[in-house]
Amino acid sequence: MSRTPLTRAVLDEQRTALGLPPSAGADEPAALRRAALDTVLAAYDAGAEPSRPVVKGAVRFLLDRLAELAPGRSVEVRVPPYAAVQCVDGPHHTRGTPPNAVEMDAATWIALATGRLAWTDALDDGRVRASGARADLSGHLPLPQGPPQG
Repeated sequence: MSRTPLTRAVLDEQRTALGLPPSAGADEPAALRRAALDTVLAAYDAGAEPSRPVVKGAVRFLLDRLAELAPGRSVEVRVPPYAAVQCVDGPHHTRGTPPNAVEMDAATWIALATGRLAWTDALDDGRVRASGARADLSGHLPLPQGPPQG
């Protein structure tokens, strides 16, 4: 399994494959991750499979945005194998399995965070596993994204 990091070259290779222009954003992690989100959404819209490093960048961007908009440590949101964050104000855990956990795959997280999938629909069809009294993220989704970059 490749551990290719998200770089401008990796991002632009994916964008070129999708018929998109090269990324015009800054060559720093946050900007590359934001551009990765735009690229993943374009890939999904085209019925293409985005590359793993680009998906990881998009997931990380959205999880960081959630943690920024819903600060705290009462809920752990996991998108294996890409990343996890603690968020939402309230009692927090310090060791072991958190009492409030949400887990899903990358495509589900991206769809939820961007408003392409409703929280209740993802729960009902089993795409999200949520446990604990605070594990309902519906009040925090979809996440505001700001203007597209790329």
